[in-house]
Amino acid sequence: MDNDNRNAWKWGFSAGAENWNGRLAMLGFVAALIVEFVSGQGILHFLGLI
Repeated sequence: MDNDNRNAWKWGFSAGAENWNGRLAMLGFVAALIVEFVSGQGILHFLGLI
């Protein structure tokens, strides 16, 4: 096992990139849930795409 910093911002296929991808995906999902809860519409309706 290597001693890479998994929180480092690296481009390409690395453990750090996968961590950041997961974190940002969780933030986006929570933001979509908050928009839906506050507005009573889905995210696509809220943005006017449907």
